[in-house]
Amino acid sequence: MQKLYYQPEDHWFGDCMPFGHDGKFYVFHQRDTRNPKPLREGQPFGWSLAITDDFIHFEDYGEVLKRGAYEAQDQYIYAGSIFEAMGKFHAFYTGFNREYEAQGKPSQVLMHAVSDDLIHWNKTEDKLRFTPQPGYDQNDWRDPFVFWNEEEKQYWLILGARKLNGKKMINGCNVYFTSEDLEQWEFKGDFWAPGIFTMHEMPDLFKEGEWWYLLNSEYSDKKKIVYRMSKSLSGPWIAPVDDAFDGRAYYAGRTFKVGDQRILFGWVPTREENDDRNQFQWGGVLVAHEVFQREDGTLGVKAPDTVWKAFGSEEKAEQDWLLETVDSRQEAVIGRRCGQLFRMEADVTFENGTRDFAVRLYEDEETGTAYEFKFLVGENRLVFEKTPNFPWPQCMNIGLERTIALNPGENYNIRLIVDDTIATIYVNGVALNARMYQKPGESLAFNVTDGRLKIKNVTIARGLKE
Repeated sequence: MQKLYYQPEDHWFGDCMPFGHDGKFYVFHQRDTRNPKPLREGQPFGWSLAITDDFIHFEDYGEVLKRGAYEAQDQYIYAGSIFEAMGKFHAFYTGFNREYEAQGKPSQVLMHAVSDDLIHWNKTEDKLRFTPQPGYDQNDWRDPFVFWNEEEKQYWLILGARKLNGKKMINGCNVYFTSEDLEQWEFKGDFWAPGIFTMHEMPDLFKEGEWWYLLNSEYSDKKKIVYRMSKSLSGPWIAPVDDAFDGRAYYAGRTFKVGDQRILFGWVPTREENDDRNQFQWGGVLVAHEVFQREDGTLGVKAPDTVWKAFGSEEKAEQDWLLETVDSRQEAVIGRRCGQLFRMEADVTFENGTRDFAVRLYEDEETGTAYEFKFLVGENRLVFEKTPNFPWPQCMNIGLERTIALNPGENYNIRLIVDDTIATIYVNGVALNARMYQKPGESLAFNVTDGRLKIKNVTIARGLKE
């Protein structure tokens, strides 16, 4: 169990359907027992609910949208969305039965439930069932997102799908339905079908200023959450240079805005057998990113203030550091006995010609063994890895990287949160999550290779406030 990030007791956190009400976030989500394995090989689940206004304290209501019987269409309740209309709260969700595909029946069907209080739900059963349409895979048809289209004066429902050419074809898409009364729905076909991914999951759509943003989670390319921008719902949908919010270890995120705060709710997966060298598993721990809009319209993320301020008393370093080397690597230890729950902030700048620099955590100073977030200057890339990486691989880090513009002389504000096995770094709106299971030491350091690095304004806070 994590000490800061949210994980239900004896369960793993899965796909999330956030909603805002009375100034609080209602975090609807799936809970997996992993008995005996994750997701469809384990015990069926519905939607559970936890309510929070600070992402630190959660009021737990358990499973509120109940899974159906073993033989029912909604044996599992896969992802969907919550919205309010016509005096009711509505949940559109994916009913999944793992036995149906072998029986020649659609395994995934869109279904509907209503509530007066967001806690007690009544399913409408067959009244609003959206079966997969001709030409689309009937076993990959899920994760509906519903919103009111003010321009068209209609409700729109967008979902993730793929065409009928097999699971290894690059034909993932978003499709959509429209309705004026939430009862009669008309299928409109493709909403966005770029031919880039094999499947689109967890679509999300929102508008900030003059820009629309379309989010999808994809598992065929980089296995991460990506977004597109447009000034019209009809497109074209523009891909920014950095089209993601995080890396491989952050998935199935949806957003919701309460007040002036839009939060992205995604989960950081565990690894098989808690081993750095193994693959990631479905489900894990909730990590909330706060989303903000840059001047050019692109999106960045940061730690919510309540999360950042949840730590104990802050210690400010009594010095700044200057690391300088021509043909080698130089290191400075900036904190010792950091423990397994801490945060660090620093401002760094590097000079032209610098090859790379890194933040090292859980370092054993005697052996040099550590995990690190490394900034590869010439590649404009941030990666997570374990060092020394011998015998290879000590950490399976495919996908644990981000695009980041690295410019000499520019200030980079680095914020790092370590919660036991999870490390989250934020750098000028770019985030990257990772898992670490070995913890060789307790020191925190910076290093630079072939260059000059200035480190200043270092603060470290250990543990949480009592």
